[in-house]
Amino acid sequence: MKFVVSSSRLLSHLQAISRAIASKSPMPILDNFLFNLEGQKLTITASDTEVTMITSMDLESTEGEGAIALPSKILLETLKKFPEQPLNFEIDLETLAVNIVTEKGKFSVVGQNGEDFPTLPELNEEKASKLQLPADTLMTGILKTLFATADDELRPVMNGILFEFTPDHMTFVASDSHKLVRYQRLDVKTDNEASFILPKKPAGLLKNVLPKEEGDVAISFDDQNAFFEMENYRLVCRLVEGNYPSYSAVIPQNNPNKVVIDRVDLFNTLGRVSLFASQASNLVKLHLASNEIIVSAQDIDFSISAFEKLSCQYEGEEMEIGFKSSFLVDILENLSSSDIVVELSDPARAAIFVPFDKNDNEDELMLLMPMMINA
Repeated sequence: MKFVVSSSRLLSHLQAISRAIASKSPMPILDNFLFNLEGQKLTITASDTEVTMITSMDLESTEGEGAIALPSKILLETLKKFPEQPLNFEIDLETLAVNIVTEKGKFSVVGQNGEDFPTLPELNEEKASKLQLPADTLMTGILKTLFATADDELRPVMNGILFEFTPDHMTFVASDSHKLVRYQRLDVKTDNEASFILPKKPAGLLKNVLPKEEGDVAISFDDQNAFFEMENYRLVCRLVEGNYPSYSAVIPQNNPNKVVIDRVDLFNTLGRVSLFASQASNLVKLHLASNEIIVSAQDIDFSISAFEKLSCQYEGEEMEIGFKSSFLVDILENLSSSDIVVELSDPARAAIFVPFDKNDNEDELMLLMPMMINA
Protein backbone atom coordinates (compact mmCIF):
# COMPACT_ATOMS: atom_id res chain seq x y z
CA MET A 1 0.00 0.00 0.00
CA LYS A 2 1.44 3.35 -1.04
CA PHE A 3 0.31 6.97 -1.15
CA VAL A 4 1.76 10.48 -1.49
CA VAL A 5 0.48 13.31 0.70
CA SER A 6 1.46 16.92 1.50
CA SER A 7 3.22 17.13 4.88
CA SER A 8 1.44 20.32 5.99
CA ARG A 9 -1.97 19.12 4.83
CA LEU A 10 -1.56 15.82 6.65
CA LEU A 11 -0.38 17.60 9.81
CA SER A 12 -3.39 19.94 9.73
CA HIS A 13 -5.84 17.02 9.56
CA LEU A 14 -4.01 14.99 12.23
CA GLN A 15 -3.84 17.92 14.65
CA ALA A 16 -7.58 18.54 14.25
CA ILE A 17 -8.50 14.99 15.28
CA SER A 18 -5.60 14.26 17.68
CA ARG A 19 -7.44 15.83 20.63
CA ALA A 20 -9.79 12.83 20.57
CA ILE A 21 -6.89 10.64 21.75
CA ALA A 22 -6.81 10.31 25.55
CA SER A 23 -3.61 11.09 27.48
CA LYS A 24 -4.03 7.68 29.13
CA SER A 25 -5.65 5.46 26.53
CA PRO A 26 -7.88 2.61 27.76
CA MET A 27 -6.36 0.36 25.04
CA PRO A 28 -2.81 0.49 23.56
CA ILE A 29 -4.20 0.58 19.99
CA LEU A 30 -5.89 3.91 20.81
CA ASP A 31 -2.49 5.62 21.06
CA ASN A 32 -2.52 5.36 17.25
CA PHE A 33 -4.21 6.97 14.27
CA LEU A 34 -6.06 4.52 12.06
CA PHE A 35 -5.13 5.10 8.38
CA ASN A 36 -7.56 3.58 5.90
CA LEU A 37 -6.90 3.88 2.15
CA GLU A 38 -9.71 3.11 -0.29
CA GLY A 39 -9.13 4.12 -3.90
CA GLN A 40 -7.98 7.75 -3.91
CA LYS A 41 -9.46 8.48 -0.47
CA LEU A 42 -7.46 8.40 2.77
CA THR A 43 -9.57 8.27 5.95
CA ILE A 44 -7.87 8.86 9.31
CA THR A 45 -9.48 8.05 12.68
CA ALA A 46 -8.61 8.99 16.29
CA SER A 47 -10.57 7.67 19.26
CA ASP A 48 -10.72 7.14 23.02
CA THR A 49 -13.79 4.81 22.70
CA GLU A 50 -16.10 7.55 24.07
CA VAL A 51 -15.29 10.08 21.33
CA THR A 52 -14.16 9.33 17.78
CA MET A 53 -12.98 11.90 15.23
CA ILE A 54 -12.64 10.99 11.57
CA THR A 55 -11.18 13.05 8.75
CA SER A 56 -10.77 12.25 5.08
CA MET A 57 -8.49 13.50 2.30
CA ASP A 58 -8.58 12.97 -1.45
CA LEU A 59 -5.15 11.97 -2.77
CA GLU A 60 -3.83 11.97 -6.33
CA SER A 61 -1.14 9.32 -6.11
CA THR A 62 -2.12 6.01 -4.44
CA GLU A 63 -1.43 2.31 -4.88
CA GLY A 64 -3.29 -0.56 -3.19
CA GLU A 65 -5.78 -0.43 -0.35
CA GLY A 66 -5.86 -1.35 3.32
CA ALA A 67 -5.83 -0.17 6.94
CA ILE A 68 -3.02 0.26 9.46
CA ALA A 69 -2.68 1.95 12.86
CA LEU A 70 0.28 4.35 13.14
CA PRO A 71 1.70 5.78 16.41
CA SER A 72 0.18 9.23 16.92
CA LYS A 73 2.85 10.87 19.05
CA ILE A 74 5.88 10.19 16.84
CA LEU A 75 3.89 10.95 13.69
CA LEU A 76 2.69 14.34 14.97
CA GLU A 77 6.07 15.38 16.36
CA THR A 78 7.88 14.37 13.15
CA LEU A 79 5.41 16.19 10.88
CA LYS A 80 5.79 19.38 12.92
CA LYS A 81 9.51 19.39 12.07
CA PHE A 82 9.02 18.98 8.30
CA PRO A 83 8.93 21.93 5.91
CA GLU A 84 6.13 21.71 3.32
CA GLN A 85 6.94 18.80 1.01
CA PRO A 86 5.39 15.63 -0.45
CA LEU A 87 5.70 12.55 1.75
CA ASN A 88 5.73 9.04 0.25
CA PHE A 89 4.18 6.46 2.56
CA GLU A 90 5.24 2.88 1.77
CA ILE A 91 3.35 0.37 3.91
CA ASP A 92 3.78 -3.40 4.07
CA LEU A 93 0.47 -4.68 5.45
CA GLU A 94 1.95 -8.12 6.24
CA THR A 95 4.93 -7.01 8.33
CA LEU A 96 3.28 -3.66 9.32
CA ALA A 97 6.55 -1.91 8.42
CA VAL A 98 6.04 1.71 7.37
CA ASN A 99 8.58 3.86 5.52
CA ILE A 100 7.98 7.60 5.13
CA VAL A 101 10.25 8.63 2.28
CA THR A 102 11.13 12.29 1.72
CA GLU A 103 13.35 13.98 -0.84
CA LYS A 104 16.31 13.83 1.57
CA GLY A 105 15.66 10.83 3.80
CA LYS A 106 13.58 7.97 5.12
CA PHE A 107 11.74 7.54 8.42
CA SER A 108 10.70 4.04 9.48
CA VAL A 109 8.12 2.99 12.06
CA VAL A 110 6.14 -0.15 12.81
CA GLY A 111 2.37 0.07 12.80
CA GLN A 112 -0.32 -2.13 14.30
CA ASN A 113 -3.03 -4.17 12.67
CA GLY A 114 -5.87 -1.84 11.66
CA GLU A 115 -8.43 -4.56 12.38
CA ASP A 116 -7.67 -4.23 16.12
CA PHE A 117 -8.99 -0.65 16.12
CA PRO A 118 -12.45 -0.42 17.78
CA THR A 119 -15.40 -0.21 15.39
CA LEU A 120 -17.82 2.71 15.44
CA PRO A 121 -21.20 2.42 17.17
CA GLU A 122 -24.19 2.31 14.84
CA LEU A 123 -27.22 4.59 14.99
CA ASN A 124 -30.36 2.96 16.37
CA GLU A 125 -32.77 3.93 13.58
CA GLU A 126 -35.86 3.21 15.71
CA LYS A 127 -34.82 5.79 18.30
CA ALA A 128 -32.98 8.16 15.95
CA SER A 129 -33.54 11.86 15.32
CA LYS A 130 -31.92 13.64 12.38
CA LEU A 131 -31.53 17.26 11.31
CA GLN A 132 -29.33 19.68 9.38
CA LEU A 133 -27.76 22.65 11.14
CA PRO A 134 -25.61 25.45 9.63
CA ALA A 135 -21.99 25.06 10.78
CA ASP A 136 -21.80 28.66 12.05
CA THR A 137 -25.01 28.24 14.08
CA LEU A 138 -23.65 25.11 15.77
CA MET A 139 -20.31 26.81 16.44
CA THR A 140 -21.99 29.88 17.98
CA GLY A 141 -24.16 27.72 20.23
CA ILE A 142 -21.11 25.82 21.49
CA LEU A 143 -19.01 28.97 21.96
CA LYS A 144 -21.79 30.67 23.93
CA THR A 145 -22.29 27.78 26.35
CA LEU A 146 -19.12 25.67 26.67
CA PHE A 147 -17.53 27.99 29.26
CA ALA A 148 -20.50 27.50 31.62
CA THR A 149 -20.32 23.68 31.79
CA ALA A 150 -19.41 22.09 35.13
CA ASP A 151 -16.73 19.66 36.31
CA ASP A 152 -18.96 17.70 38.64
CA GLU A 153 -18.25 13.98 39.09
CA LEU A 154 -21.42 13.51 41.12
CA ARG A 155 -23.71 15.12 38.52
CA PRO A 156 -22.34 14.21 35.08
CA VAL A 157 -25.38 15.76 33.32
CA MET A 158 -24.01 19.18 34.30
CA ASN A 159 -20.70 18.48 32.52
CA GLY A 160 -22.16 18.89 29.05
CA ILE A 161 -24.25 21.14 26.83
CA LEU A 162 -27.98 20.45 26.56
CA PHE A 163 -29.27 20.54 22.97
CA GLU A 164 -33.05 20.97 22.80
CA PHE A 165 -35.01 20.87 19.54
CA THR A 166 -38.66 21.99 19.28
CA PRO A 167 -41.04 23.11 16.50
CA ASP A 168 -40.47 26.72 17.67
CA HIS A 169 -36.71 26.98 18.22
CA MET A 170 -33.46 25.27 19.16
CA THR A 171 -31.89 25.80 22.58
CA PHE A 172 -28.34 25.34 23.90
CA VAL A 173 -28.04 25.28 27.72
CA ALA A 174 -25.08 24.93 30.08
CA SER A 175 -24.76 25.49 33.82
CA ASP A 176 -22.34 24.81 36.66
CA SER A 177 -24.85 25.83 39.40
CA HIS A 178 -23.19 29.25 39.76
CA LYS A 179 -23.78 30.48 36.23
CA LEU A 180 -26.23 29.43 33.54
CA VAL A 181 -26.37 30.18 29.82
CA ARG A 182 -29.42 29.72 27.61
CA TYR A 183 -28.88 30.43 23.92
CA GLN A 184 -31.86 30.01 21.60
CA ARG A 185 -32.00 30.04 17.80
CA LEU A 186 -35.41 30.96 16.48
CA ASP A 187 -34.38 30.13 12.89
CA VAL A 188 -33.77 26.42 13.66
CA LYS A 189 -36.96 24.36 14.04
CA THR A 190 -37.75 20.65 13.99
CA ASP A 191 -40.96 18.71 13.45
CA ASN A 192 -40.65 16.82 16.72
CA GLU A 193 -39.28 17.61 20.16
CA ALA A 194 -35.95 15.97 20.97
CA SER A 195 -32.90 16.60 23.15
CA PHE A 196 -29.48 15.27 24.12
CA ILE A 197 -26.57 16.26 26.37
CA LEU A 198 -23.27 16.65 24.52
CA PRO A 199 -20.21 16.03 26.76
CA LYS A 200 -17.58 18.73 27.15
CA LYS A 201 -14.79 16.93 25.25
CA PRO A 202 -16.62 16.42 21.92
CA ALA A 203 -18.05 19.95 22.24
CA GLY A 204 -14.47 21.26 22.43
CA LEU A 205 -13.45 19.14 19.42
CA LEU A 206 -16.35 20.55 17.38
CA LYS A 207 -15.40 24.08 18.44
CA ASN A 208 -11.94 23.53 16.92
CA VAL A 209 -13.01 22.04 13.56
CA LEU A 210 -16.21 24.00 12.83
CA PRO A 211 -14.34 27.20 11.82
CA LYS A 212 -12.83 25.16 8.96
CA GLU A 213 -16.26 24.06 7.75
CA GLU A 214 -18.90 25.72 5.59
CA GLY A 215 -22.44 24.68 4.80
CA ASP A 216 -24.55 22.41 6.97
CA VAL A 217 -23.69 19.85 9.61
CA ALA A 218 -25.83 16.69 9.55
CA ILE A 219 -26.67 15.73 13.14
CA SER A 220 -28.19 12.36 14.01
CA PHE A 221 -28.58 10.90 17.48
CA ASP A 222 -30.29 8.15 19.43
CA ASP A 223 -30.48 7.50 23.18
CA GLN A 224 -26.75 6.66 23.44
CA ASN A 225 -24.68 8.31 20.68
CA ALA A 226 -24.56 11.41 18.50
CA PHE A 227 -23.11 11.66 14.99
CA PHE A 228 -21.93 14.95 13.46
CA GLU A 229 -21.22 14.79 9.72
CA MET A 230 -19.26 17.67 8.14
CA GLU A 231 -17.62 18.05 4.76
CA ASN A 232 -14.12 17.13 5.95
CA TYR A 233 -14.72 15.72 9.43
CA ARG A 234 -17.00 13.30 11.23
CA LEU A 235 -17.45 13.13 15.00
CA VAL A 236 -19.11 10.26 16.86
CA CYS A 237 -19.55 10.42 20.62
CA ARG A 238 -21.33 8.77 23.51
CA LEU A 239 -23.92 11.09 25.05
CA VAL A 240 -24.29 11.92 28.74
CA GLU A 241 -26.99 9.71 30.23
CA GLY A 242 -29.64 11.22 32.49
CA ASN A 243 -32.11 14.10 32.54
CA TYR A 244 -30.95 17.70 32.55
CA PRO A 245 -32.36 19.74 35.49
CA SER A 246 -35.29 22.06 34.78
CA TYR A 247 -33.26 25.16 33.97
CA SER A 248 -36.29 27.40 33.34
CA ALA A 249 -37.29 27.12 37.00
CA VAL A 250 -34.12 28.90 38.19
CA ILE A 251 -34.47 31.90 35.86
CA PRO A 252 -36.16 34.69 37.90
CA GLN A 253 -39.06 36.22 35.96
CA ASN A 254 -39.83 39.49 37.77
CA ASN A 255 -36.75 41.71 37.85
CA PRO A 256 -37.80 45.34 38.39
CA ASN A 257 -34.25 46.73 38.72
CA LYS A 258 -32.60 47.13 35.31
CA VAL A 259 -29.13 48.43 34.43
CA VAL A 260 -27.94 49.31 30.91
CA ILE A 261 -24.16 49.59 30.80
CA ASP A 262 -21.25 49.47 28.36
CA ARG A 263 -19.99 45.88 28.47
CA VAL A 264 -16.33 46.68 27.70
CA ASP A 265 -16.19 49.49 30.30
CA LEU A 266 -17.53 47.18 32.99
CA PHE A 267 -15.18 44.38 31.86
CA ASN A 268 -12.12 46.66 32.05
CA THR A 269 -13.14 48.10 35.41
CA LEU A 270 -13.59 44.60 36.80
CA GLY A 271 -10.14 43.67 35.54
CA ARG A 272 -8.60 46.47 37.60
CA VAL A 273 -10.74 46.37 40.73
CA SER A 274 -10.79 42.56 41.11
CA LEU A 275 -7.01 42.58 41.63
CA PHE A 276 -7.80 44.03 45.08
CA ALA A 277 -10.37 41.36 46.00
CA SER A 278 -9.80 38.71 48.65
CA GLN A 279 -8.02 35.76 47.07
CA ALA A 280 -10.17 33.41 49.13
CA SER A 281 -13.58 34.73 48.00
CA ASN A 282 -12.77 36.68 44.81
CA LEU A 283 -15.73 38.92 45.80
CA VAL A 284 -16.52 42.18 44.01
CA LYS A 285 -19.44 44.42 44.98
CA LEU A 286 -21.65 46.40 42.64
CA HIS A 287 -23.41 49.36 44.27
CA LEU A 288 -26.27 50.59 42.11
CA ALA A 289 -27.76 54.05 42.44
CA SER A 290 -29.28 56.62 40.12
CA ASN A 291 -27.40 56.29 36.78
CA GLU A 292 -24.22 55.23 38.53
CA ILE A 293 -22.59 51.93 39.45
CA ILE A 294 -19.68 51.63 41.90
CA VAL A 295 -17.52 48.52 41.49
CA SER A 296 -15.49 47.79 44.64
CA ALA A 297 -13.32 45.10 46.20
CA GLN A 298 -11.16 44.72 49.28
CA ASP A 299 -8.82 42.27 50.94
CA ILE A 300 -8.81 42.96 54.68
CA ASP A 301 -5.90 40.55 55.30
CA PHE A 302 -3.56 42.66 53.13
CA SER A 303 -5.23 46.04 53.81
CA ILE A 304 -5.88 46.73 50.13
CA SER A 305 -9.04 47.98 48.48
CA ALA A 306 -10.25 49.64 45.30
CA PHE A 307 -13.38 51.15 43.82
CA GLU A 308 -14.29 52.70 40.50
CA LYS A 309 -17.41 54.56 39.34
CA LEU A 310 -19.15 53.93 36.03
CA SER A 311 -22.04 55.80 34.47
CA CYS A 312 -25.00 53.71 33.41
CA GLN A 313 -28.75 53.82 32.91
CA TYR A 314 -30.37 52.46 36.06
CA GLU A 315 -34.04 52.15 36.86
CA GLY A 316 -34.77 50.71 40.28
CA GLU A 317 -34.03 50.80 43.98
CA GLU A 318 -30.59 51.60 45.37
CA MET A 319 -28.95 48.26 46.10
CA GLU A 320 -25.61 46.47 46.54
CA ILE A 321 -24.95 42.99 45.17
CA GLY A 322 -21.83 40.81 45.25
CA PHE A 323 -20.40 38.41 42.65
CA LYS A 324 -17.38 36.18 42.26
CA SER A 325 -15.33 38.33 39.90
CA SER A 326 -14.00 35.49 37.73
CA PHE A 327 -17.56 34.30 37.01
CA LEU A 328 -18.69 37.83 36.18
CA VAL A 329 -15.72 38.22 33.82
CA ASP A 330 -16.72 34.95 32.09
CA ILE A 331 -20.24 36.27 31.52
CA LEU A 332 -19.03 39.61 30.13
CA GLU A 333 -16.48 37.92 27.85
CA ASN A 334 -19.14 35.74 26.26
CA LEU A 335 -21.87 38.32 25.67
CA SER A 336 -21.61 39.76 22.18
CA SER A 337 -23.42 43.12 22.52
CA SER A 338 -21.53 46.38 23.11
CA ASP A 339 -24.16 47.43 25.68
CA ILE A 340 -25.75 44.92 28.05
CA VAL A 341 -28.81 44.86 30.28
CA VAL A 342 -28.49 43.51 33.82
CA GLU A 343 -31.83 42.58 35.41
CA LEU A 344 -32.01 42.29 39.19
CA SER A 345 -34.69 41.63 41.79
CA ASP A 346 -32.76 41.69 45.09
CA PRO A 347 -29.18 41.02 46.31
CA ALA A 348 -29.97 37.40 47.23
CA ARG A 349 -31.41 36.34 43.86
CA ALA A 350 -29.74 35.58 40.55
CA ALA A 351 -28.87 38.38 38.14
CA ILE A 352 -29.85 38.12 34.47
CA PHE A 353 -27.49 39.38 31.75
CA VAL A 354 -28.84 39.93 28.23
CA PRO A 355 -27.52 41.86 25.21
CA PHE A 356 -29.03 45.33 24.68
CA ASP A 357 -28.89 44.95 20.90
CA LYS A 358 -30.74 41.76 20.03
CA ASN A 359 -30.59 39.75 16.84
CA ASP A 360 -33.98 38.75 15.42
CA ASN A 361 -33.02 35.05 15.29
CA GLU A 362 -31.19 34.87 18.62
CA ASP A 363 -32.34 34.89 22.24
CA GLU A 364 -29.33 35.04 24.54
CA LEU A 365 -29.59 34.93 28.33
CA MET A 366 -26.91 34.47 30.98
CA LEU A 367 -27.58 34.07 34.69
CA LEU A 368 -25.17 34.52 37.60
CA MET A 369 -25.81 33.65 41.24
CA PRO A 370 -24.73 36.37 43.72
CA MET A 371 -22.41 35.95 46.69
CA MET A 372 -23.30 36.89 50.23
CA ILE A 373 -21.93 40.27 51.26
CA ASN A 374 -20.75 40.26 54.87
CA ALA A 375 -22.00 43.27 56.75
